[in-house]
Amino acid sequence: METWQVPLIFTVGVVTGIINTLAGGGSLLTLPVLIFMGLPTATANGTNRLAIMVQNVFAVAGFARKDISDFRVSLFLSFPALLGAIIGAFIAIDISDILFKRILAGVMLFVLGLLIWNPSKSSRNKPEQGCGVFRFEQRHLLSSMTIFFFIGIYGGFIQAGVGFIIIATLTSIGKMGLVETNSHKVFVISVFTLFALIIFALNDKICWPVGVALAVGNGLGGWIGSHLAVAIGEQWIRLVLLVCVVAVVIKLSGLIS
Repeated sequence: METWQVPLIFTVGVVTGIINTLAGGGSLLTLPVLIFMGLPTATANGTNRLAIMVQNVFAVAGFARKDISDFRVSLFLSFPALLGAIIGAFIAIDISDILFKRILAGVMLFVLGLLIWNPSKSSRNKPEQGCGVFRFEQRHLLSSMTIFFFIGIYGGFIQAGVGFIIIATLTSIGKMGLVETNSHKVFVISVFTLFALIIFALNDKICWPVGVALAVGNGLGGWIGSHLAVAIGEQWIRLVLLVCVVAVVIKLSGLIS
């Protein structure tokens, strides 16, 4: 890695860290940059996981500091996602670019439909005054755990856009607000990304110098994003989310080269 590339990677990391924490899809900026630098697709995918891992750890800490966390629910959702991510990561080692784009485009269109429909009811399940623990009905928890297994497969398989899927699941099934949803999202992603990262590392699909530089930027971006999520509220998060999803769909459709 040349000297001039360090600030570029760091800056990209900060921007994508904020985007991923507030919404998702930041990897669609990160991956092209890594590939532009000469990394093979699979190695770029694996290197990006290191940054994603650090970013979400910092985001989890940021939400916890603001008392916007329910680790009990997050752990329940993380376990099935972890199992799925191990399966998905093994598949991801040899994924083709064409298959990547087709699957991701379909998922993004689905998520866009859910966002336009707006299933989230921000008035429900808000934290009680002075308490960061959220209520989550058991029937929603069980159905979400099943879905999160398949989310884990996708996350281990591709990663890019998995935040959109988690947001759509928790807002439509769990009827959670977006601030609460983001607190669970970053926790779950940090757990299953750790194990996916191990699989990529064992298969020598990580460029560590690039990954460390990107991870430092992503970590800072995740910390900033977690505080912004609490400060700006659900209406602005939804706007950021809609813009990110539309941009991803346009990009994958080929309208922007």
